[in-house]
Amino acid sequence: MRAPRDKVIITCAVTGNLTTPDQTPYLPITPQQIADSCLGAADAGAAVVHIHVRDPATGRPSMALEYYQEVVERIRAKNPELILNITTGPGGRFVPSADDPKVAAAGTTLMVPEKRVEHVTALKPDICTLDLNTMNSGKEVVINTPGNVRRMAKVIAEAGVKPEIELFDSGDIALMNDLLKDGTLKGPILCSFVMGVRYGFQPAPETVIYARNLLPPDAEFTAIGIGRAAFSSVAQSYLAGGHVRVGLEDGVYISRGKLAASNAEMVTKARRLVEDLGGEIASFAEARRIVGLAPYSATRAA
Repeated sequence: MRAPRDKVIITCAVTGNLTTPDQTPYLPITPQQIADSCLGAADAGAAVVHIHVRDPATGRPSMALEYYQEVVERIRAKNPELILNITTGPGGRFVPSADDPKVAAAGTTLMVPEKRVEHVTALKPDICTLDLNTMNSGKEVVINTPGNVRRMAKVIAEAGVKPEIELFDSGDIALMNDLLKDGTLKGPILCSFVMGVRYGFQPAPETVIYARNLLPPDAEFTAIGIGRAAFSSVAQSYLAGGHVRVGLEDGVYISRGKLAASNAEMVTKARRLVEDLGGEIASFAEARRIVGLAPYSATRAA
């Protein structure tokens, strides 16, 4: 059994790729809005920001390198100590055609694994996510085969970036443990349990404990709650010995029926929850040490 941590890392996932502007007018869309939202979250107590980008004209998810580059440059110009965690999740969705299921229909985003991580090679963030889920997602399917995951992991390692392993169900943890055994991944592992996606882990204290107990003893983990489970999962993750994550990627409400006005507001509430339970929030430097990142230096930022 793990006791609650002395220092807890808050990650803020500021925009994601599933939350829509129709759900909340406060969703950051443009690179400047995304960067500003990351900086505001850091001021409120987040040591890590999880970054997706969007097409500024449409608000739809994007993988365009120039948008990522602008976000990263804007953040590093103002707060180079903030830990940047960039997604590699997009590019794994398959929509089967109704008449011929082996043929992709509109909405399919499948691409070769190396293409999904080329922005990581170009920008070299501190962390990037690596999804292990192959699962139903709404009426579609997300596909991350073991072979493709290994190809992505190789590029991430060569870029010198720390992977955060995103786990959507217990089979993903089994795959992660196999990847550790064969040397594809190196421990101590950094990972997260994504709870609340309809056909994956469901948010509950029992889920957090079960998933945690499948991990290597030295793993660092965060239990993430989607939608109405966002803030209850903060408490559950902390009490189980993990870190915490909130943000407009995961949920849009600060309380029942009230939209969060910003990512910073969500971080402030998460911080209060952790501190009220007796925890302390990790600084940028403490977070780097906990997850095994090199200390920030002006040389690296230059």
